[in-house]
Amino acid sequence: MSERSKVGFTCAYTPIPLLHAAGLTPWRIRPEGDAQDMAGSLLHDNLCPEVKRILDRKLAGELPEMAGTVFLNSCDSMRRLANAWVEVDAPGRVHLMDLPTIADDRAVAYFAERLEVLRGVLGEWSGTAPTDDDIRASVALYNRLFGALNQLAGRSAEGAMSRVDYQRWLNRSVEEPPEETLAALEAYLAELVEATPRKGIPLMLFGNVLPDPAAARIFEECGARIVADDLCTGSRQLTPVEMDDDRPVLPQLAAAILRRPYCSRTMEPGDPAALTGQLTAMARGSNARGAVAHVVKFCDPYLLRLPAIRAAFKAEGIPLLVLEGDCTLRSLGQQQTRIEAFVEMLWEAS
Repeated sequence: MSERSKVGFTCAYTPIPLLHAAGLTPWRIRPEGDAQDMAGSLLHDNLCPEVKRILDRKLAGELPEMAGTVFLNSCDSMRRLANAWVEVDAPGRVHLMDLPTIADDRAVAYFAERLEVLRGVLGEWSGTAPTDDDIRASVALYNRLFGALNQLAGRSAEGAMSRVDYQRWLNRSVEEPPEETLAALEAYLAELVEATPRKGIPLMLFGNVLPDPAAARIFEECGARIVADDLCTGSRQLTPVEMDDDRPVLPQLAAAILRRPYCSRTMEPGDPAALTGQLTAMARGSNARGAVAHVVKFCDPYLLRLPAIRAAFKAEGIPLLVLEGDCTLRSLGQQQTRIEAFVEMLWEAS
């Protein structure tokens, strides 16, 4: 297999099968690394830490060479990141897509039009615009990969493997050629058949981004076992697409992306508590004894939702711990005592 050029992206709503269909390897830019704080030269200090850490990595030269970078206008901070990226990269290698906050038929039709524009941009970056057949093939490949990752999530939830390893596989799935990741993952799953279940208090984890596997290790060292997650670097980045060969490709891809489980920036007209209901249902369905919300500082969409989420978990009798971080292990490590106390409380109540 010839080496594919990488294409960067930052949001779980990015249509990665479309990027792959263009002959590119999707590579998620995560807010990790040891880059110094330099984003303040281009962005306001009181801005989303995820956005600033991503820009820090670019300014520090930590990122690989890319054919281009796709940003989604998912929030004001991401839009500002796209604007800043133009200043530090070639303008022709940056593409910003609008992302509807609802998923009705008009929103799906609009997003399908944006995907058509992206198809053309990717063709310019890779040299060949992906055909409908190319997109169908990539969707089928990613559906297999996401299916295997969902199997792995189940094995992790039952304690057959560490959440640390599961997060490593999640990260690999959005930075390596999917063909290679799928082959390696299927072999790994076969070896887990006779694995000995791990112990730990069942815990649900939700919020924004928490991509570093070492973060999962902190929770496990505190006596927790993550049985479910609603993170955009976790289960929310797995979007299977049902594809009908008799219908246009891009509208189906648009519908699958927009109608995935809710996040803090999506809305259900007439049901403002849709996200809250989704989270409490996940906690109940996974038999979690408690839940931890990990929210990055200055994330207005999530901070706005938290009061209703707190009230709903309290009404359901599900203990909830809210942590606020800056996308560094340092900030999470500083809250390790709170996590330990929360897990101990859950053990005593069980």
